[in-house]
Amino acid sequence: MCIVKGPFEGYSAVVKPEWIDFNGHFNAGYYLVCFDDAIESWMDFVGLGRAHRDLHAVTTFSAQNHVTYLREVHEGAHLTVSTQLLGFDWKRIHAMQIMVNNDDDYVAATCEVMSLHVSEETRRVSEMHPDAHARLEEIWESHKELETPPQVGQVIGVPGESTDS
Repeated sequence: MCIVKGPFEGYSAVVKPEWIDFNGHFNAGYYLVCFDDAIESWMDFVGLGRAHRDLHAVTTFSAQNHVTYLREVHEGAHLTVSTQLLGFDWKRIHAMQIMVNNDDDYVAATCEVMSLHVSEETRRVSEMHPDAHARLEEIWESHKELETPPQVGQVIGVPGESTDS
């Protein structure tokens, strides 16, 4: 029986003064700090948090992040980040994170992320424990029905730009 109803909402933050850049808005680097903190909460929810890492001598590494900045955020804004599972196998987790400015109720940014399951001993990608994989299967039963965010799989480029060499 699936108990997961939608995207995981386990992270919130208030934009700190030191996160503001010379343009007077949230510095691009701190978006990723928030997304990274949110992925830690997500990994705890999935069952790949600190206790699992300590027990099995494994961890997760970020292989790719693609941040899309949609609207400005200013000092003092109350943010939440939700995480939606997009796909997974025994060694990888593909997810989309959505940052919302709760003060004005808009999506400020998204971060598509590919995480790798890694052995701490060999520092190489390794298969995850069956319990963690089963938890991802449970989450997937709900998340596979969710609408795919439009930012998933976007490529960076200039319109009309040739990708041929």
